[in-house]
Amino acid sequence: MNRAIALTCGITAAVSFSTTTVSAQTSTNVVDSKSDWSVFVENDPLRCWIVSKPTKTVNTKGGKTVVVNRGDIRLFVTYLPKNGVSGELSFTGGYPFKPDNAVLLTVGSSEYKMFPEGEYAWPESSAVDTKIRASMKRGASAVVKAQSARGTQTTDTFSLVGFTAALAEAEKRCK
Repeated sequence: MNRAIALTCGITAAVSFSTTTVSAQTSTNVVDSKSDWSVFVENDPLRCWIVSKPTKTVNTKGGKTVVVNRGDIRLFVTYLPKNGVSGELSFTGGYPFKPDNAVLLTVGSSEYKMFPEGEYAWPESSAVDTKIRASMKRGASAVVKAQSARGTQTTDTFSLVGFTAALAEAEKRCK
């Protein structure tokens, strides 16, 4: 798994995605927007990714809703042809995850475990990435449940409107 590569893409996209415009002087460009998903391309080296922010976020501790300060919350799919990365899914919850505690991604009736490292989580293999992408193409929303290192339970809901079109655009640009 190319976690460091996805992490670099994720940080770049999170910074770019959180601003309203991307400077023309950066090598990262938002090349398209497909409803709730944006497509990014960077040329040196060639890498493409799609990203979305949650449509709903719920934070609880001890069974009660709490207000917490979280950084950017994003769901990504990354392509980096030079390194053999093709459709790697990742999630950042905007906080350090509880170590050794799986992050759960649910699309429809399918549930997938993602494994945290710092503020990011990934599926265990490219085969699982493939299954998740297929589920996301068919689904209406993706729900990610995780626990912070401080014990806060988080539930983030992502719309999948535009996911399939954004994925196809990223695949096309990073062949």
